[in-house]
Amino acid sequence: MKDSPAATPVSEKLHNSLDDLPVHRGIPLPNHMVPPGQDGYRTPTVEDYQQHQLRPRRPGLSNRGSRLRIPTAGVLSNASSVNLGQSILERLEWRERIRHYTWTFFTITMATGGIANVLYSVPFRFRGLETIGVIFFLFNALLFALNVVMISLRFRYHPETFKASFLHPTERLFVPSAVVSLGTILINISQYGIPKSGPWLDSAVLVVYKSLHDQPDDTHLDFSRMFALEQAFEFLVADIYLFKAYPMLIIGPHAAILSSTLSQKQAFDIIVAGFAIQGTGFLLSMMIYAAFIYRLMTQKLPQESLRPGMFVSVGPSGFTVAAVLGMAQNIQRALPEDFMGENRLVSTILRVVASWMSLWIWGLALWFFIISVGAHWSCVGKDKMTFSMTWYSFVFPNTALITATFAIGKAFESRAIQIIGCVMTPLLILVWFFVFGMMIRAVVLKQILWPQKGEDKDEAGFKGPERRTKRSNSSPV
Repeated sequence: MKDSPAATPVSEKLHNSLDDLPVHRGIPLPNHMVPPGQDGYRTPTVEDYQQHQLRPRRPGLSNRGSRLRIPTAGVLSNASSVNLGQSILERLEWRERIRHYTWTFFTITMATGGIANVLYSVPFRFRGLETIGVIFFLFNALLFALNVVMISLRFRYHPETFKASFLHPTERLFVPSAVVSLGTILINISQYGIPKSGPWLDSAVLVVYKSLHDQPDDTHLDFSRMFALEQAFEFLVADIYLFKAYPMLIIGPHAAILSSTLSQKQAFDIIVAGFAIQGTGFLLSMMIYAAFIYRLMTQKLPQESLRPGMFVSVGPSGFTVAAVLGMAQNIQRALPEDFMGENRLVSTILRVVASWMSLWIWGLALWFFIISVGAHWSCVGKDKMTFSMTWYSFVFPNTALITATFAIGKAFESRAIQIIGCVMTPLLILVWFFVFGMMIRAVVLKQILWPQKGEDKDEAGFKGPERRTKRSNSSPV
């Protein structure tokens, strides 16, 4: 007579042996559902070794062969890992899946709007290029509306998650992505809408733009709340902390666009405010860069699932270059006639300083880009990276690098640099399609929108709010 499932040891249900693929009810789990440390492919990190040393050893559980192999006892002590193994054979209602629609989904609209921005900035135009940009712009507006509806449903059906989303050590870092998405849409409106609609849209966008000037104050308050929380700085996501500065980093590029169509007085005010806020955001990013570099020097590369976030470090420099050179291009029409002497001389000096200063910052953006690309060399291969919404970091920060490349090429009248930007543009669009397709695949495979699989999972001592026991009538998924 065979033993009943209840009589079977839990360790035997999860593992046939320490060296075999974890199983659940006799069914091997696919790689993307295997708990971290048992996947057999993830590069060991310092954190794995430290956790391994702290775990109690039990007789009969040997970890010979790899000092970083995590014993079965460690897996059994982690209830969330067991839940991950069971979840592949379970079905959840749509309402429960919406519970895990986090702020990170706004990275979709950041990336899509960034593509539209790049297409507008391409110096070598051809028939149909603007139409492609408009398609991305309108699709991005649709995605933004979808994100607003979905996250509103999340907070409506699960109101306890609203406060938790601002307190979670990882998810709260992506709250600014909603603001950046809105700012990106406004930039696209200024690029594609104002030339065809008239001055009324220019005035309307200006009103909304000025309201976004309050976002830097919110960013400062957000950092104050973060410093006040009794939590250690998470060096694992040091690069993602740069997201906190992104709302300030898109003010300058928008100011550069608006200053080309507004009156002299309005353009001058926009440039002064935009330059001040852009500079504050870039200097704030420089301080976070220090923590990011310190993390790379002391703890090596992040885990594969977190590694796409390294591209976030490209954005601050890229946006600053595009902003400074764009505002410098319009400085002559914005300056008063008697501003610091002769208008033409002052504007020429400012353009020269802006161009050479931006060349340094553009080089910094290229350096971070090369470092980030090189860090993913070990991730190339089948099933070596599980999808997460941070994959959109492959796109949005690099849109800033491409627009900065176009701006540098125009400032120094370098056709070669502009061609480099044009070569990078279609490659980035292909990456966008790849990431978007992988996102849809991840929803089907339950890699996202699933308990303990997204940025709202329990971590760093933070446990999500209790779920409601009331079941809905929605159909399971």
